[in-house]
Amino acid sequence: MVVYEVNLEFDVAIAAAYREWLAAHVAEMLALPGFKQAVVHEVVDPLPTAGRQGLCVRYQVEDLASLENYLREHAPRMRLDGLQRFGEEGVRIRRRVLRHTPL
Repeated sequence: MVVYEVNLEFDVAIAAAYREWLAAHVAEMLALPGFKQAVVHEVVDPLPTAGRQGLCVRYQVEDLASLENYLREHAPRMRLDGLQRFGEEGVRIRRRVLRHTPL
């Protein structure tokens, strides 16, 4: 199991529209092979930039192969949709991939 984490910071002026779009986007992600669960967190610390809101979406993905399939086959189209709707400055995005490891 891997975690695909997407950190989002967006302008409060588009918050309602962005959250609505994000709900549909997350549902579309969960329909993809290997995507098992998504949890959305509001960022509390560090505080988002003034006038912006922050969310973190953490997807549980069955394995790296499923994530790589998403990145290759679906990500370009899905990312373009958000970019066309909200622009690069409307939403700032950072992504991480995490894998469980024993100590």
